[in-house]
Amino acid sequence: MENEIKSHYNYPEVINWLEAKGIELYGNHFKILETDYPIVYKLIAYFLKDEPTCFQYGINLNKGILLTGPIGCGKTSLMNLMKFLTATEHKFFVKPCRDISFEFIQDGYQIIHKYSNGKLYQSEPRTYCFDDLGTENNLKYFGNECNVMAEILLSRYDLFISKKLFTHITTNLSATEIEKHYGNRVRSRLRELCNLIAFDNFAKDRRK
Repeated sequence: MENEIKSHYNYPEVINWLEAKGIELYGNHFKILETDYPIVYKLIAYFLKDEPTCFQYGINLNKGILLTGPIGCGKTSLMNLMKFLTATEHKFFVKPCRDISFEFIQDGYQIIHKYSNGKLYQSEPRTYCFDDLGTENNLKYFGNECNVMAEILLSRYDLFISKKLFTHITTNLSATEIEKHYGNRVRSRLRELCNLIAFDNFAKDRRK
């Protein structure tokens, strides 16, 4: 793998550094498995904005990341680690979709505004990684049912087109399941919004 990458970054060294950071955050059991290197290399290339390597991998630096894979394969941990590689102007916040759904129950439709256009008093919308898309449910606010994440993603797509606002997502849903949960419109917008980086369906559950 290392030999394939023609880059001014030393990827094995970056992985060692990320692993040390992971041990700090998650404890001594944390390890980046060699079988996951192909995925991790793509993420490193993207978040370090390593153009030649991204070109080799077919990754478009002008859109976000959609990281998919089975439950427990380490998607959230990896995205949390990528924050440490990201330049200040590209910093992002990891936000669990379930938390957004609970906020919606409490505060209603302004939550959709908060995670798309930004809070009322924030001048600029934020870059988010919506973690575990598909774990939230369609929710009711004063009797009105709303697919909160579908609305947020459609709004963020508009902001991507108008302001180049990036969105990252982790999910264990397949493309077909995304369409079933959120509709064809969201699925097709996600193709434009994000680069798909996918773990193998048989990736090991790290939590066992």
